[in-house]
Amino acid sequence: FEVPEYTAEVTGIGTVRLLDAIRDSKIDCRFYQASTSELFGGIPGSEPQNENTPFYPKSPYGAAKLYSYWVTKNYRESYDMHASNGILFNHESPRRGETFVTKKITKAVAKISKGLQKELLLGNLDAKRDWGHAKEFVEAMWLINQQKEPDDYVIATGKTYTVRMFVELAFSEVGIEIIWEGEGESEVGKDKKSNKKLVRIDKKYFRPSEVEVLLGDPSKAQKKLGWEAKISLQELVSEMVNYDLQHDSYHSA
Repeated sequence: FEVPEYTAEVTGIGTVRLLDAIRDSKIDCRFYQASTSELFGGIPGSEPQNENTPFYPKSPYGAAKLYSYWVTKNYRESYDMHASNGILFNHESPRRGETFVTKKITKAVAKISKGLQKELLLGNLDAKRDWGHAKEFVEAMWLINQQKEPDDYVIATGKTYTVRMFVELAFSEVGIEIIWEGEGESEVGKDKKSNKKLVRIDKKYFRPSEVEVLLGDPSKAQKKLGWEAKISLQELVSEMVNYDLQHDSYHSA
């Protein structure tokens, strides 16, 4: 939302530049377009979302990705290119960028447990996401490009959890049980044992247009690619928090 023109240039126009370069050069290759669950979300009750669910992006990023999705299909059908879309739902790992809510949570939990940070500020705690492990999703990306015929696939775990639950799981990794008090922007998350406020709501972290629920249906990927997610959310959160606890940047603080 902060840099919509840049987002369109990179996320949208960048794709057609690559596709057109392949067309012009006549290089025999396989093209994978990294699509996103942000294509969905604007139609309440549409979940679980699959390859036939109507698209309704609610951000400049989602809109740009929608262009990339359709231009990939267009080049595939117009120029007989092996070009596929992987509609990946949220995929996380310790390498996740710090601007993403999952990494923001796990890094804050590590710092709070070490006394390096006082509290965690978040937006919509009730937003629901389908979170999986990036290494499994990358395997799905590879499998998509191994298929004889190009196609489009939803890659997801088929399970959805709230940001609130992600917070609870992350704090539990450092022995802190979070209890919630208050409502709306006044809600806080407290350490049950010490009663110390550790989580607060800050309205600046709410999106101008929120996607409330994202839940993918990976049935097609399971049937055609033989792929399914196996790593649980709890295992994923544990790996991320423990990575942040051990990261060198905390040792010198």
